[in-house]
Amino acid sequence: MKIAAIVWLVIVCFDLQAQNQVRVLDTDFSKGRLSNDQNINIEDIAKFHGHMCDGLVVGYLGLRETLYKIFKDSVIDRTSLKIVSKSSPCLTDVAIYLSGARYQYNTFYVDDSIPYLMIAGNIDSNKYFGFKLKPNIKPFAIDSLGKLATLGKLDACNLKILKELEDDFSKLLLSQPPFTFFIIEEIKNYFWNPILKSNFIKTDIINKSVNKCENR
Repeated sequence: MKIAAIVWLVIVCFDLQAQNQVRVLDTDFSKGRLSNDQNINIEDIAKFHGHMCDGLVVGYLGLRETLYKIFKDSVIDRTSLKIVSKSSPCLTDVAIYLSGARYQYNTFYVDDSIPYLMIAGNIDSNKYFGFKLKPNIKPFAIDSLGKLATLGKLDACNLKILKELEDDFSKLLLSQPPFTFFIIEEIKNYFWNPILKSNFIKTDIINKSVNKCENR
């Protein structure tokens, strides 16, 4: 029975790992053909971003499901994508890493006025989709404490509380099917209007010098 349980656990873990991966296509060298078939997962993006957090999980799951709307076979051609993202460091890093889009090639820009967390489009088909969280999915305390943290008004112990809330939210997002949390909508006749701004606040480094919490 113990062996059977171990085998079952291995199968489940392998299945979850497979679900967490995104299959992407890229060119195979600097002047190459579209033949480099590889997988990306959220851990890869966390290394690029610097840490795992709820914003990274939201961006990864939401963009992944949005890209699956664009590519029905679930194989993402990263050479044909355009992305518009809100300015969150988490969202922008997910957008760039997962899609391969870049501002200098007119395939990525940041715009906080969009009514979605991100908008993703296929250059070849000219189809665009936007995604956002469903209402009341994200705990209110995360946003309220997050605003205070951005203003530098949380001490180390309250920053710890905020991290615990975000970690719990991340676990919730990863524990259930993404359609439970996201609204994904096709945007007809989307107008691509790249805007270059370099004064967005990198909110994930504001509190890097706050002392360690000693009381909790």
